[in-house]
Amino acid sequence: MRCITTDYSKNEFWKETDIPVGKTEDYAHLVNIYPELKGHVIQGFGGAFTEASTYNYSKLGEANKRAVIEGYFGKDGLRYNLGRTHIHSCDFALGNYTYIEEGDRELKSFNIAHDRENMIPMIKDAMAESSSKLYFLASPWSPPAFMKTNGNMNNGGKLREEYYSVWANYIVRYIQEYEKEGIRIGYLTIQNEPMAVQTWDSCIYTPEEEALFVRKHLAPALAAASLNHIKIFIWDHNKDEVYDRAKAVFASQETSDEVAGVAVHWYSGDHFEALEAVKRRFPEKSLFFTEGCVEYSRFADSSEVAKAEMYAHDMLGNLKAGVEAFFDWNLLLDDKGGPNHVGNFCAAPMMCVPGEDNLKKRLSYYYIGQFSRYIKRGARKIETSRYTDKIEAAGFLNPDGERVIVLLNKSESAVEVTIRESGLGGQLTLQPHTISTVCYGA
Repeated sequence: MRCITTDYSKNEFWKETDIPVGKTEDYAHLVNIYPELKGHVIQGFGGAFTEASTYNYSKLGEANKRAVIEGYFGKDGLRYNLGRTHIHSCDFALGNYTYIEEGDRELKSFNIAHDRENMIPMIKDAMAESSSKLYFLASPWSPPAFMKTNGNMNNGGKLREEYYSVWANYIVRYIQEYEKEGIRIGYLTIQNEPMAVQTWDSCIYTPEEEALFVRKHLAPALAAASLNHIKIFIWDHNKDEVYDRAKAVFASQETSDEVAGVAVHWYSGDHFEALEAVKRRFPEKSLFFTEGCVEYSRFADSSEVAKAEMYAHDMLGNLKAGVEAFFDWNLLLDDKGGPNHVGNFCAAPMMCVPGEDNLKKRLSYYYIGQFSRYIKRGARKIETSRYTDKIEAAGFLNPDGERVIVLLNKSESAVEVTIRESGLGGQLTLQPHTISTVCYGA
């Protein structure tokens, strides 16, 4: 067995040690592993190429640009194989923008030149670095203002029904233009946070409206453009209401047939049971975690350890509950947590100081790496049991047969653990406020 540990108190990150394996009858402190009890398939890990992230990236020197790309997508970094993009502006953009002139319902002026400035160059750098194929998920935050009931990209409002088909065709054009750039979108959410009226780019859909838009407009538009490979996800919002939303949208079998999965965020708390409920009721649907970050409006004064443990706790709970893919939010923010055109500042795993060519990896970066570096695309979640609630644990079986067990100790005291499978085990001590990943058996 090999054990990889991040311990902030010792300034140790991904420190690797060997654990002797033996057979004994008097094991204690057990975490049992059951690799024959296989669950869902893990698709991978990644983050969002927001305009804020790509703008910050563009201001770095070449050495720090390489550090960002290698740090996220390289074999010595997080080994990300997923990326999220936004269809024109979101809150983490420099301002509201679209790809057409106001009022152009025929999309004659459609042009993604704005994205070619910063977003597409960073995405291409990531694609060039990644040793595995990068898969991309695209999400819209708001239709253009003239298509909405409030005449504004911000502050909620709804998509006017007479523009349903126009907006569907707009999304198709975005996917097509990105494909021309060599960036193939594989997943699509209908609307980011469709029940949140935000001061930034936002748009409200009821379950019935979301179902209607998919069934009568978006799915047919994708099919007409031969984009049948695109997998559509509903919701893309918090976990607390995910089951009710899925139940309402999938009440129409015709709609359900067009939808591959359900996307969730973490801003309402754990609600891992809600994910389990969705998976139990709709086992054929995929669950993706598409956004999470530490919001400065709520957690600005929390410690580095608390911020990192927030990630690990949520990732463990989500992955055990049925989540197949993890997308962190911004890849790179400045030292204020932006730029953000409405002041909605947040933390990111990598942050920089504008004008100083300065780059810093936060502790959350290393905690995410305890998952993304070792759980491979195609891994299966496997069952585990633990002797104490002082630790959190989740197990995975990689395609090559390697077991990957992630262990989190958020407590103030050390916890003894024996990883045991079929009578064989290895013993380790989880120090306070540490995370460890144990790999064996390949």
